[in-house]
Amino acid sequence: MLKQYLQFKLSQKLSPQQIQLMKLIQLPTQAFEQRLKQELEENPALESGKEEMESLNDEFDDPYEGESDSETIEAEDINIDDYLSDDEIPDYRTQANNYSADDDEKSVPYASGTSFNQYLLSQLNTVYLNDEEWAIAEFLVGSVDESGYIRRPLSDILDDLAFTQNIYTEEKTIERVLAIVQQLDPPGVAARSLEECLIIQLERKDNTPSIDLAVAILKKSFEQFTKKHYKKLIQKHSVSEEELKGAISEIEKLNPKPGGSYSGNTRMIEHVVPDFSIKIVDGELELTLNGRNAPELHVSREYSNMLKGYKESKEKSKSQKDTVLFIKQKLDAAKWFIDAIRQRQQTLFITMNAIMQYQKKYFLTGDERNLRPMILKDIADEIQMDVSTVSRVANSKYVDTPYGTKLIKQYFSESMKNEQGEDVSTREIKKILETVINEETKKKPLTDDKLATILKEKGYPIARRTVAKYREQLGIPVARLRKQI
Repeated sequence: MLKQYLQFKLSQKLSPQQIQLMKLIQLPTQAFEQRLKQELEENPALESGKEEMESLNDEFDDPYEGESDSETIEAEDINIDDYLSDDEIPDYRTQANNYSADDDEKSVPYASGTSFNQYLLSQLNTVYLNDEEWAIAEFLVGSVDESGYIRRPLSDILDDLAFTQNIYTEEKTIERVLAIVQQLDPPGVAARSLEECLIIQLERKDNTPSIDLAVAILKKSFEQFTKKHYKKLIQKHSVSEEELKGAISEIEKLNPKPGGSYSGNTRMIEHVVPDFSIKIVDGELELTLNGRNAPELHVSREYSNMLKGYKESKEKSKSQKDTVLFIKQKLDAAKWFIDAIRQRQQTLFITMNAIMQYQKKYFLTGDERNLRPMILKDIADEIQMDVSTVSRVANSKYVDTPYGTKLIKQYFSESMKNEQGEDVSTREIKKILETVINEETKKKPLTDDKLATILKEKGYPIARRTVAKYREQLGIPVARLRKQI
């Protein structure tokens, strides 16, 4: 039996232009510049620079409004005068006070250089090796990871040498060549474990009682050392507390990741370009948007002249009409892009300004304990925009402050109630937790239970498991691993 019924469904559908605008808002400064370059290359009707500027008339109707993909536009339907006005400048071009000076923002070039493995190979050229030893050494260098370690067992390397290099040798030969590779710089390179890495570095230092004791501890008591069982180390090695302290001090000076110290390592480093700048001027906060987000854009004079020529011609051929339709398409796209950039700039500035005012006390002092609890909805309600829009600004943009360059989303945090029933930021609690741990007695670090008790005494009643979570988020190890002699 068939039944008929009506169903009402409320849905929101974004136009392609709205989706593109959201994508533009999400882009940080450097990515925005690439997107702008792409648009200038793809649309000949759009030009950058101050010379021969002809802006589009902001008064004419949106060319996309009420237009569907299947709709056909005739050349005769185009009001050419709407595209020829040159006496108006888009509003966003006149708001220079909101943007930083171009001189303030310089791109940072990426440094080029030899790779870490090439650096190691270049050192091998100074060592005498026969053909087989050179091939093994080259293979070992190729097995060094970016931290400076060889993580694979020698038995696997032995098999790989046989199958891939046609080199049949013995493990003891590989070990002998490995010892040569381990003499290369930086000290500790090509180690197979942290223990070996540290020992290699110590053995390249001048012999002193502290160095000798440090080597003995790493070779005979590495597990007890990592667990900071200092009393057992003192008993096992028959040394005083001061002697142990000297040995541990030598170990703490070593580099656990020798590969990371090579300055010529060509791993890509992201250079952050702040999208905003906040300065304190006469006791007040001053916000500027990076000037690179406010490009000089205008419509090509050549395209405008084409339309003038079409308007003045008496007989209009089919090819001319096709050309006008093409020009209209490009001009509409140029007008939309300029308008989208204006909306992007306004959205960025309004959103960041609301965040700055919401966290005014923090930006004036730099004290993270002054950060108010703030979620995306707080700012969205303040500026009457969608939460997703605020998220796009916060998740991908950086702000230069008197206290360093920060990712904007770091200023957002949930709230908790203190004993007075007031909302406090979880970032404030983390900052206090970090301060308490920094001020603890390192000979007897505070456990999570004791930290929870101290926080409760300060007016922040949180559970031990919450303390552990915040401690881990701060990258602070458990009490046992914070212990110092």
